[in-house]
Amino acid sequence: MTPPSAPDDLDFIQPWFLGPAAENDQLLESLVVEFLRDYAYWRRNFHPEDGFRISADARHRPDFLGVQARTRAELHRLSARLKRAVPVYHPRYVGHMTGDLLLPGLVAKLVTTLYNPNNVSEEAAPVTLEMELEVGEQLARMFGFSTEEPASPGAPSGAPVVAWGHLTSGGTVANYEALWNFRSLKFHPLALRAGCDAIDFETGPVGPRDRPLGEYDTWELLNLSIDDTVALRRAVGAAARERLGTRFHEFASAVEAERIETLGTAGFFLKHRIEPPRVLVSSAAHYSWSKGMKVLGLGTGQLEMVAIDDHMRLDIEDLRRRLDRCRDERIPVLGVVGMLGTTEFGTVDPIHEIVAERERRRAEGLDFGIHVDGAWGGYLASVFRTPEGGWREQSEMKVGYTYFPGDVVYGAFTAVPHVDSVTVDPHKLGYVPYPAGAFIARNRDVVDFIVQDAAYVFDVETDEPPSTGEKLHNLGQYILEGSKPGASAAAVWVTHNVLPLDRDGLGRILRLTIRACETFWDSVKEHAKEWEGRVRIRTPFEPDSNLICIALNPEGNTSVAEMNRFTRAVFRRMRVDPDKPVQVMEFIGSYTSMSRRNLPGDPGDRILADLGLDPRTFVQVPEDPATEADHLYILRHTLMNPWQLGGPDGVSYIERYWAYLGEVIEEELAARDR
Repeated sequence: MTPPSAPDDLDFIQPWFLGPAAENDQLLESLVVEFLRDYAYWRRNFHPEDGFRISADARHRPDFLGVQARTRAELHRLSARLKRAVPVYHPRYVGHMTGDLLLPGLVAKLVTTLYNPNNVSEEAAPVTLEMELEVGEQLARMFGFSTEEPASPGAPSGAPVVAWGHLTSGGTVANYEALWNFRSLKFHPLALRAGCDAIDFETGPVGPRDRPLGEYDTWELLNLSIDDTVALRRAVGAAARERLGTRFHEFASAVEAERIETLGTAGFFLKHRIEPPRVLVSSAAHYSWSKGMKVLGLGTGQLEMVAIDDHMRLDIEDLRRRLDRCRDERIPVLGVVGMLGTTEFGTVDPIHEIVAERERRRAEGLDFGIHVDGAWGGYLASVFRTPEGGWREQSEMKVGYTYFPGDVVYGAFTAVPHVDSVTVDPHKLGYVPYPAGAFIARNRDVVDFIVQDAAYVFDVETDEPPSTGEKLHNLGQYILEGSKPGASAAAVWVTHNVLPLDRDGLGRILRLTIRACETFWDSVKEHAKEWEGRVRIRTPFEPDSNLICIALNPEGNTSVAEMNRFTRAVFRRMRVDPDKPVQVMEFIGSYTSMSRRNLPGDPGDRILADLGLDPRTFVQVPEDPATEADHLYILRHTLMNPWQLGGPDGVSYIERYWAYLGEVIEEELAARDR
């Protein structure tokens, strides 16, 4: 068993949350009242000479009192209905990826909502827009990206680049933005060449091969790195300014007319006679990647689902085979996506191996972007970071853990500085209110390829690029969303400032959740022995983060469909029923499934054998869909609540969960035997 967490860790978290029993309600109330009064004073002090628009005696009029009464009545109805909400704040909740809120972010969200800033532009939200860009820098530093301004502007390819980031409504939109960025950059060199050809402009030597743009072939231009594409755009623009003079705008318009954003995907691919690009992602990835391919018009047929290995991580050998085919058939690869904690299984893809594979492919003339989907596990990077901004040694990190971090997990997180962009969700393991996702790019100059103002693509006034603050004052031009709440930016900003993104700040809270997962994993082994001969209880794969799944199969059963029916019956006891009060529930959980399609070969065979299931009953397309034989139905436990290692009378909530689960299993076994 993992030793219980040190008391100082549990003490550390006590001031940060409202608490499972609202123990810090007076603190929350005092903060809200204090800043509500402060806000009221702010209103009164804006041109106080204007006086009051709501008279003192208005409060006594019948119509005024009627509005008050109706409002109060509806708020009471709202409050009553909300009592049926899911108690995600409590350690008895082990379901989806949502939990209690850190008080600093909660209060910041409530307070800033009074000001109602719209973070679409500096004019609408001068304060919170600045906070949002600062949050982007904080997250970039957590992932190891550089946020330091270069010593000289216009840094050439290979020189240090500056990262940037911003908030989104969630990880799904951030993933869309990653695809959007990759698409704009991948095909911009072809638009540059076509624009130059359209006005008979000779660029002179440019780009990584130091030759005229017209002498690059299509495959070469499709396989420039992001940094080389940024440098190429800059070099061609500089040559055009120098040689074309007053014709420069003719050049800029010609390039704009040739971009994929102008021609559309079908028109662009037909004109250049190229295959639609592929995006390679783990078959365990979030469904937002399929949605994103549809939204951008690339089509789900171009989304290649890379096989997973025995640990539910992206199989690097299958990735290599697919890249070989793309290279041999001259199919451009838009990007490879790695997971820092899949939303279904919490597993971490070998990001370091993906990065190494790209380096090998570059020598073969094949290049692609790398995006990390860290919507769930991205904030775990804080556990790996020192307060001074460095990476902790793996040996030093292992102190206090039983298993974490393994070689793959450590290698994956420390390789993130070498990828191109990252998705992360503050409203998950950042413990701030919805909505708060984030998109972080290693090279902020990518914004020049997606800006909605065409004149910005080539800065004709000066060779010196503006700073991030100057360039991004109109944020709406550079992102998929338009209007969005500045209150979310304030919530994340305040949280990061009081709880830094390192091992001694947020990492200290997340450390408790990882320890809880390790304790849970050990307890699975113990209870598997306890139930031996009656029910097989298995962890299909070891957990990489703070999410763990278990499979249940009655002893002697060899049918996948029967195992699924049994596990569904168990889960129904932990599923929220909108017709029943949540207070009657002992624990609230969630489930997921492993499909036949996603478990080919050895991984699937190993899991089936461990559960005592006949592989012949695990069929892709059953004749009767009601048999549920094309997937394995398993219980999923999201252990993001830092209180789960503690509990009344010294009994942890993990132990209490197993006691409850045991009762449910007994009852379902009895029902099955009847």
